[in-house]
Amino acid sequence: MLLEHCEAIFRHVVSWGILILESFGVTVLVVTAVQSMVKWLRRAPDVRSTIAQGILLALAFKMGGEVLRTVIIEEPKQMIVIFGIIILRGIVAALIYWEIGKEAKLEALYRQVRPPKKQETVEET
Repeated sequence: MLLEHCEAIFRHVVSWGILILESFGVTVLVVTAVQSMVKWLRRAPDVRSTIAQGILLALAFKMGGEVLRTVIIEEPKQMIVIFGIIILRGIVAALIYWEIGKEAKLEALYRQVRPPKKQETVEET
């Protein structure tokens, strides 16, 4: 009886943890999308790297939820599906990480070709 009660509490806590992690992932993705849209409207050169970093962080939260989900699975078939999801998200994360590195190199080249304009300061006398 006590063991069943503890297991029910454990499942409840894990379920809440999954919900929280996945909610953070969605929130990060939405906030990043809005920030990237604003940067895009302002013609900022780092829009692609901003959205890529946000997606990468959101994927990390979502993968955390999937890993936590493995704790409460009951059937081997569920484990295969969850591991498949984790592997696919890992591949996507690796591709995005590669894209971030590529974008950083392009941004560095862009800054070399077009150095930022220096702002003039007005001194008060």
